Amino acid sequence: MQAIRLARPRVSLRRLATIAQVPTSGPSSVTASVIPLSNVEAQWENISKSEQAVVHRQLEELQKKDWKTLSLDEKKAAYYVAFGPHGPRAPVSPPGQGFKVFLGTMGLVGVAGLLTLAIRSQSPPPPKTITREWEEASNQRALEQKSNPITGISSEGYSGKGYVVSK
Repeated sequence: MQAIRLARPRVSLRRLATIAQVPTSGPSSVTASVIPLSNVEAQWENISKSEQAVVHRQLEELQKKDWKTLSLDEKKAAYYVAFGPHGPRAPVSPPGQGFKVFLGTMGLVGVAGLLTLAIRSQSPPPPKTITREWEEASNQRALEQKSNPITGISSEGYSGKGYVVSK
């Protein structure tokens, strides 16, 4: 039993016959609509899930043939249905969203920089114990007191800077 058939025998393979059940008040009738393969990309989101399944099965049947005999439109339609930007491959964010995120990030970094400058302008000056003169005086005091005589500043042959850390 062939589930998928062409709408007419004379219709080329570039058009797919999709069959959709349309409920009516009387007995159920079957209507056939032909979707050209060259236009699958534009119509894929607008057709129903059952028609999409029919198109997918039809393309599977076409792909079982020799690929050299398939037309370019049939190959493009098969690729689109298999790997196109629909379903789970649909883009999550709209176009231009990356630029908006970049601008928002740069804006927040700028606000953070301005906030840092504002806080630093209101802060008190650094303490006097951070100056180089104070640290050199701390070295002299440590030498006078013979502080850390084994490995530190008062040890024999010491070559380090001691308490001097500022430039």
